[in-house]
Amino acid sequence: MFTKRFFPVATVAAALFAAPAAACTDRPLNYGFYAFFAPLSYSADADPDAPGFNQHRGYEADLLSALEAMPGAGLAFKRKPIAAWDDIWLRPAGAGDDYDLVGGGITILESRTRDAAGRRAVAFTEGHIKFRQSLLVRAADAGRLARHADLRAEARIGALASTTGEARLLQLTGLADARGVLAAGVRVDTPRGMVTADGSADYFITAAAESPALAGRRHLHPPPGARMPQVIYLGDTAGEAELLDALADGRIDAVARGEIGNRDAARASNGALAVTAVDAAAELGGFALAAEDADLRACLDAKIAHLTDNRRIGYAEWLADSTVFMRRARVWVEK
Repeated sequence: MFTKRFFPVATVAAALFAAPAAACTDRPLNYGFYAFFAPLSYSADADPDAPGFNQHRGYEADLLSALEAMPGAGLAFKRKPIAAWDDIWLRPAGAGDDYDLVGGGITILESRTRDAAGRRAVAFTEGHIKFRQSLLVRAADAGRLARHADLRAEARIGALASTTGEARLLQLTGLADARGVLAAGVRVDTPRGMVTADGSADYFITAAAESPALAGRRHLHPPPGARMPQVIYLGDTAGEAELLDALADGRIDAVARGEIGNRDAARASNGALAVTAVDAAAELGGFALAAEDADLRACLDAKIAHLTDNRRIGYAEWLADSTVFMRRARVWVEK
């Protein structure tokens, strides 16, 4: 038996003739994505001269497509690959750049919101993914390199400069303190010669910046006699693919980077690689846009929160079902 329900005429009229929700923006947004961060954000073809280099793939690509599909959002992204990682988060505020939004597995850090002059130049959207740092090693070395505390001076750890993978590696091994200040006696090979840290704040490395003397670093050596690893810097031209190649051919013993990328590489290696030393600390990743675009940021935040169910849906759920964001986009109702 069905019970009839009656609604006031005014209520029905309001539902039928409600004004459409305001769009986030009135134009397509220029979106720059880091091209070499599989499986989160990458180009379909790693060759910058190939047409596929302009095609966005991965977790963030699907999240953006879901944002475009949300009814009433008015979102469209003109996607352009970015090959260089350095200060990628500052691109929306950079002179000469034409980016409204950038992404590519970028960890949200307050220090990354400020330009070289200390001015707050960019802001981050709602965090849409959680990161933990880790080591990727050859499976035969998994027992020997199980923890950061196991790393000795003979261990060669590969890192991409100016990433949270590098910054946390330095902190967790004692090569730097929580502020990023290098331990006294740490030596760094740079294009201008060897630099030796004296333990002062004149020599620091964080995920957002470094002392000018350490720019372009290629090799970091621990203080003499210290139970700390070496750090080998690669990835200037092809991103983290260079690190994986170096691990495979024995030039380095481990790759310091996020657990997501490392576990993806381990799965693809058919048992040749393993993930160790997973960091207890978690970080959030998001998109960066100009600090003054507060209205756009708020509009994006509300929609990202819906797509991720307030971060209850993330990388693991996408990996199990890559349509998860698109399905949530179709049931979006503007509040």
